Amino acid sequence: MILRIGHLSTFYHTAMLLMADSSLCSSLDAEISWKLFGTGPAIVGAFEKKEIDLAYVGLPPAIIGIERGVPIVCVAGGHIEGTVVCAKSAYRGFPEIAQLDDLLMQFIGKTIGVPGTGSIHDVILRQSIGQAGLERTVSIRNFAWADMVLEAIMRDEIAAACGTPALAVSIRHYAGGNILYPPSRLWPNNPSYGILVDKTFLRDHIPLVEQFLRIHETATARIRSDADSAARDIAAYVGFIDASFVRETIAVSPKYCAQLTDAYIASTMDFVKILQALGYIRGPIGIDDIFDSSLISRVHPEPEHYSHGIAAA
Repeated sequence: MILRIGHLSTFYHTAMLLMADSSLCSSLDAEISWKLFGTGPAIVGAFEKKEIDLAYVGLPPAIIGIERGVPIVCVAGGHIEGTVVCAKSAYRGFPEIAQLDDLLMQFIGKTIGVPGTGSIHDVILRQSIGQAGLERTVSIRNFAWADMVLEAIMRDEIAAACGTPALAVSIRHYAGGNILYPPSRLWPNNPSYGILVDKTFLRDHIPLVEQFLRIHETATARIRSDADSAARDIAAYVGFIDASFVRETIAVSPKYCAQLTDAYIASTMDFVKILQALGYIRGPIGIDDIFDSSLISRVHPEPEHYSHGIAAA
């Protein structure tokens, strides 16, 4: 059997580690066909076309898809607080500027770049700019791929960026930039990504999905307990980055676990309200429309590990 899995190029998703070390998947009663996408909304579109069975997706694009009838459900977490605001060193950040509203005022008359419309980064940025009352004075430019955001900031086409830890580390290395605001302060417990499954596939293949979740949790545990080794394997697989870059990316936002915690779910439901306010969805969506915790509760009965962070080097 072939298990078709959609994923992003994000280094700290367990997809990269599972691709880098295929022995982790030896207990799976299926062969995995990995499919790379540029953004979460593109993955949701692939679910809609029945091109994939399971995927790594930020929760806002998944919610947008669920509201328009895409039959998917979130069965596990993976990482929280994975959105970072960064810019070149000319701009000031935390702790020099403690409040996000004050920090964003530096970008009046300027443009901030962010991945695709409806991505978790896009929603967090638009909500933050709206709360600061800067919707009319700070422009947002969406990009299809995170690499395009990096190129735009290097060419000074945008003043700042909002995206993944990997984007932030790239801007630090290649554009002389800095992280302006810690991801843990930007939106606490935000659901960086979850494991989404086609509902029909889940109904017909519960044991296989549970097997995958066990592998996924094993991989998150390795990232937490031996980030150096995980970074070396991921770097070797990717080929054009070194282990120190991956390790730095993992450390920027170090909260990894497969559990669906109360805080993870509550943060997701906050996104539902914001998505409504932004006009991305038309009406309210309930917890049961988004989550099915039954499998991860069996796979991960112990307390959450997000708050543990990663082991010291």
